[in-house]
Amino acid sequence: MANHTYTPKRVMVIAAHPDDIEFSCAGTIARWVREGAEVCYVLCTSGDVGILDPHITKEEAMRIREAEQLAAAAVVGVTNVVFLREPDGMLEPTIALRKRLVREIRKFRPDTLLCGDPQALWAGSGYINHPDHRAAATAAIDAVFPAAGMPTLFKELEAEGLTAHKTYKVYVMAWDKNDTFVNITDTIDLKIEALKKHVSQMNGWDPAERIREWAANEAKGKEMEYAEGYRVITFDDALPKAEEQPQVAEVAAAMPPHAPQDS
Repeated sequence: MANHTYTPKRVMVIAAHPDDIEFSCAGTIARWVREGAEVCYVLCTSGDVGILDPHITKEEAMRIREAEQLAAAAVVGVTNVVFLREPDGMLEPTIALRKRLVREIRKFRPDTLLCGDPQALWAGSGYINHPDHRAAATAAIDAVFPAAGMPTLFKELEAEGLTAHKTYKVYVMAWDKNDTFVNITDTIDLKIEALKKHVSQMNGWDPAERIREWAANEAKGKEMEYAEGYRVITFDDALPKAEEQPQVAEVAAAMPPHAPQDS
């Protein structure tokens, strides 16, 4: 069975808070950067209520968490980080937020976009998905399709030199029912190192064992040691021009339809 690897050229990741990317997809990003991808992170909030110290101000927390995010991004080779500074803990998938994300998509023009799962609410018996995560994911999905690709929607952005752009692939960082798995065996150490840059969130906890456990569970039965899993949507009409159709794991005919691999 032949395994094929899809490496995008331009990747945007949209997340709610600093550390969301490191917990979810930093292994994939580290791999793609090594393979030549250019990456932009868009953080909807700066996590300014995410430091559980009643004596710290939101402004102080914002500075700490943005600095931690920049340090974490640098570990995996990402230097383009955008902070929208929406209100932490109160994020809503409004039209205004959708427009802000459309602006970033049209500016960076990614062929691949990663975001959370707007349908994820429960995670087992011990966690409720943060409402900011759900709001950021909904806004990202609504921005990437159809808004960013519609030339007469938010037409006023043309005054900024920003024209409609269709993204080719969307990788949804889902917790279950994933259909595509990226091999992060060679980059899991970078993922862990990046996550550790979020010192304000670790509270002395070493995440290495838990991250390896989660990644090993994703990789079970897939001929790889560690993986990150996604649901992938492909818009064939947005296939990058002047390029051949990439041989990608999720469309390989030899793969079982429920568990394609990216190795």
